[in-house]
Amino acid sequence: YNPLRFTFLIWVMVIIGGSGNNWGAVLGGFFIWFFWIEAEPIGLWLIETLTAGMDPQSAIRAHLLEGAAHMRLMTVGLILLLTLRYAPEGLIPEKKRL
Repeated sequence: YNPLRFTFLIWVMVIIGGSGNNWGAVLGGFFIWFFWIEAEPIGLWLIETLTAGMDPQSAIRAHLLEGAAHMRLMTVGLILLLTLRYAPEGLIPEKKRL
């Protein structure tokens, strides 16, 4: 059981999409899933690019490359932070009733 995958990511998907709209939750799920899948290879590429000038045997470089998988968590956290700041109703907000 990994609470990150079975609780936190589900809540983030719903919050990003818009909690009052089913299509928003689906869109938020796709959005977070896409960034969850793509963040690790992009993070690895970014770390490799930033540490290209370092000695290949450097302990710092090895540590940074090992930690590239954690770019997923940083990316999801950044997306959640930006969404809550600039679009608190989600990607597709709930329709207002008259």
